[in-house]
Amino acid sequence: MQLRRTLRDCRPLQERGGSFELGGRPVVELAQEGETLRAALVRRPDRSPEWERRVLADAAQVRQFIDEVKRRLANWSEE
Repeated sequence: MQLRRTLRDCRPLQERGGSFELGGRPVVELAQEGETLRAALVRRPDRSPEWERRVLADAAQVRQFIDEVKRRLANWSEE
């Protein structure tokens, strides 16, 4: 829940279903599996993106994932 809220607060991202989009292209996908959360993040927002998949099992991994999303958003906005 906290992860979704934080990603919604990242202004350029828009939530649609279980994913978050940037300019109409999915860049983050989330799925709950039991006690863990499966997350996927694209390397760059493209028509056929390369996904990096991660399993987030604790709060520290969630924070690291959020930091990585914010870092990539900053890089993508510079390009």
